[in-house]
Amino acid sequence: MDFFAQILGTMAWLVLAVVVVVIIASNVKIVPQAKAYVVERLGAYQATWGTGLHFKIPLVEKVSRIVSLKEQVADFPPQPVITKDNVTMQIDTVVYFQITDPKLYTYGVERPMSAIENLTATTLRNIIGDLELDETLTSRDLINTKMRTILDEATDPWGIKVNRVELKNILPPREIQDAMEKQMKAERERRESILRAEGEKRSKVLVAEGDKESAILRAEGMKQTKIKEAEGEAEALLTVQNALADSIKMLNEAAPTEQIIKLKALEAFAKAADGKATKIIIPSEIQGIAGLAASVKELVGENS
Repeated sequence: MDFFAQILGTMAWLVLAVVVVVIIASNVKIVPQAKAYVVERLGAYQATWGTGLHFKIPLVEKVSRIVSLKEQVADFPPQPVITKDNVTMQIDTVVYFQITDPKLYTYGVERPMSAIENLTATTLRNIIGDLELDETLTSRDLINTKMRTILDEATDPWGIKVNRVELKNILPPREIQDAMEKQMKAERERRESILRAEGEKRSKVLVAEGDKESAILRAEGMKQTKIKEAEGEAEALLTVQNALADSIKMLNEAAPTEQIIKLKALEAFAKAADGKATKIIIPSEIQGIAGLAASVKELVGENS
């Protein structure tokens, strides 16, 4: 009997040890990164556990909620809104938010996501109600900024920070969409016409500039040709003048008599007489030389 009693006692201690180990293991909590545990003691808020190792008192404390501290995205379905000019549109929004206070998030509002969705729809209707259709379609950034400011302020008591709000789609009524598409098509056609006209204008300008440059080049070529001709004539004239100057120099160095000079002048006029001129005016001093030459010629003839 003692042996069985010892065995039973040993088994009881083993069972008790296993129970203790299980209880301890089940109450040791490791909080991972970007998570927060909201802990209650006897039904009242006790603490918020951050990243690390924690121990929960069995039967007294419990983890009420596990909260993610990462930025989250809430994509809400389209909401019907009415513009200032009474146009009903469907707008769906995307809200980027982050839980900054796990305690307020747990106890501040019932069903926080539903609350954010309803608040977003209400805020959107209020903002769009002050805008006309055209303003709504062209003022997305303004609407996003206003909604973010309003939602961030409203959700602050819930421990939520709204980082940004985006209007995902704005869907006007079908007939307005058709009218907008026709307007966009007409605008594209107008721009294409303008581009074609600009292209033709540019082409004509290029042709005109080409003709102008060609005319300038031709004029420049003619100018250069005339300059070359003038330079050639000037060079020829300079050559003649240099030859004349050289001949005069040589003549002066030979010291000719006055009679030789007059004879040379007579020879020059004789050559001139061989040309096509019908009248030649001979200076008086050369006429005397000419008469002397004729007398000498006759005298030589008689003697022969």
